[in-house]
Amino acid sequence: MKLSGEALVGDREYGIDPATLSAMAEEIAEVHALNMDIGIVIGGGNIFRGLKGAAAGMDRVSADQMGMLATVINSLALQDALERLNVVTRVQSAIPMQTVAEPFIRRRALRHLEKHRIVIFAAGTGSPFFSTDTAAALRAKEIKADVLMKGTKVDGIYTADPVTDHQATMYDHIRYMEVVERQLKVIDSTAVTFCMDNGIPIHVFNFKVRGNLRRILNGEQIGTLIGG
Repeated sequence: MKLSGEALVGDREYGIDPATLSAMAEEIAEVHALNMDIGIVIGGGNIFRGLKGAAAGMDRVSADQMGMLATVINSLALQDALERLNVVTRVQSAIPMQTVAEPFIRRRALRHLEKHRIVIFAAGTGSPFFSTDTAAALRAKEIKADVLMKGTKVDGIYTADPVTDHQATMYDHIRYMEVVERQLKVIDSTAVTFCMDNGIPIHVFNFKVRGNLRRILNGEQIGTLIGG
């Protein structure tokens, strides 16, 4: 599951809203209780976004590294919220920082999942120039995930920006290449093509609507499914 860092802001302008964090953890815990094995990648845009730093004149590599560190902060916050709900959780970081998180080791991640622990993958891919969407796609393949769930603040993928175009309609299903060719920005195009090459379906949905994740996994038609 890929979650946006901005989702943690709540009604604030910056940082982490404790009530929003708790609600997010409760939603994940409810699904985990259905005997689902879950890996999570969370963005860092509520703290620092590398592209914005680069646009302001920073070196892109340094800016992206700062963004990766922001995802570690969010990952630790989500881990704490989940463990307060008695959900055993591990954070694995692509950037070594053993005092706060395990290093990312694929076999160890798979072992945690076998033991029904939630694994949060922090620090993106560990390399600059790659989004956390792409990191989520990569980790999904590495842990043999059945689907990549992309939780956003919109209901799904639209024909145009629904904020500026009131005639925009939402897709129930769309092909990978349509997302790329139409430059639909809900998910990074690199992540889309990676999932296409590896046969990983992507489900885009509004995570801010309580219960959406559980409803999708129960077979309800919510959001947009990206597939072949």
